[in-house]
Amino acid sequence: MSESVNIRELNDLIESKSGFVKLITQGMDQTIVGQRHLVDSLLIALLADGHILLEGVPGLAKTLAIKTLAQLIDAKYSRIQFTPDLLPADVIGTMVYSVQKEKFEVKKGPIFANFVLADEINRAPAKVQSALLEAMQERQVTIGDSTFALDKPFLVMATQNPIEQEGTYPLPEAQVDRFLMKVVIGYPNKEEEKLIIRQNIQGTARRVDALVRPEEILDVRNIVRKIYIDEKIEKYIVDIVFATRDSAECGLTDLNGIISFGASPRASISLALAARAYAFLKGRGYVIPEDVRAVSHDVLRHRIGLSYEAEANNIDSDEIISEILDKIAVP
Repeated sequence: MSESVNIRELNDLIESKSGFVKLITQGMDQTIVGQRHLVDSLLIALLADGHILLEGVPGLAKTLAIKTLAQLIDAKYSRIQFTPDLLPADVIGTMVYSVQKEKFEVKKGPIFANFVLADEINRAPAKVQSALLEAMQERQVTIGDSTFALDKPFLVMATQNPIEQEGTYPLPEAQVDRFLMKVVIGYPNKEEEKLIIRQNIQGTARRVDALVRPEEILDVRNIVRKIYIDEKIEKYIVDIVFATRDSAECGLTDLNGIISFGASPRASISLALAARAYAFLKGRGYVIPEDVRAVSHDVLRHRIGLSYEAEANNIDSDEIISEILDKIAVP
């Protein structure tokens, strides 16, 4: 009984704090046409204290989305254009000698911001990608003898261009696993595209004002951490992840030879965190199976290795995840 009372109190608390989501969504709608899934995914990553990898062709408002989000939250924003000649120091910073003071001083890089856009991350070599991903994981940067904690909230949105793969450096599987979600975004529909044209040729797209403080984000994150996950939901998450590792044991014989490696324990953690954030967006103090299913594709698609057989038959990770969700019993 006490558990149900706590959930009721949590629901009331979420309702009192959910105005923050409405403010951000309305603010994003002022500059972003359509792309509801992109906006929701950014909010989930923000609430779950994770990072997001976006894949989509150029011109789909990826840069505009995170820049608008930073403006709405009155947070520091930086953009790093990844290129083949980029160095780790260009991302995290370096030591610079000061002639006046006759000593070396720390010059901080663009990673020192609340919202960092790593544009076309697969265009930079491995050592630069590693420098960024280490900062994402450790939430700190070491320059010389000094270690600096990164600001909170800290969210990295990295983008990948699915076309023009000539001369790119694909992210290693172990490193791409550090992203909470990988979101694939598509083209807008005809009505949305007409509105995009109208806004841009008439200049009606507006700059948004800050509506939320960074401290409010941290406060809401504490509430998200309290969202209740039943033991049955935990089992459901584990069953989904284990199905990517041993499909035959789960009765998914069709997937034999299709998956080269399954999702790591970090996938289970990420599924639980993302499901909690999704439940918050829906105004609930507890996670239901639909929350887990709603975030499964984005959380798992970059964590499943495909075999040569899968690639030869044009089977992608989204198809595998859909088959797993159809097969695993819902609590």
